[in-house]
Amino acid sequence: MIECGTGSARITAPMVIANARELLAAGDKNFATVALGEVHLDLAAVTDVDSSALSLVFAWMRGGAARGLAFRLVNPPASLISLAKLYGVSELLPLA
Repeated sequence: MIECGTGSARITAPMVIANARELLAAGDKNFATVALGEVHLDLAAVTDVDSSALSLVFAWMRGGAARGLAFRLVNPPASLISLAKLYGVSELLPLA
């Protein structure tokens, strides 16, 4: 679901409402152990997204900011970018 490395995290599950809670909890658990700095969220393996994907990214950003972390999205699916544009939040996505 989330594979963490040094300064990076690879999301391997669909970012949809059906697993949003599980992804949020997994991200919170994994990111709580990361030292201050920048984390690259690699979304290359994400096959499906819905609007909950944006909520997940923004929730991780909020939680990370409180702990001194900054996130950058790497390889975001075109559908995520499209949703962000549709909702008027594309400028808030921290693209790498």
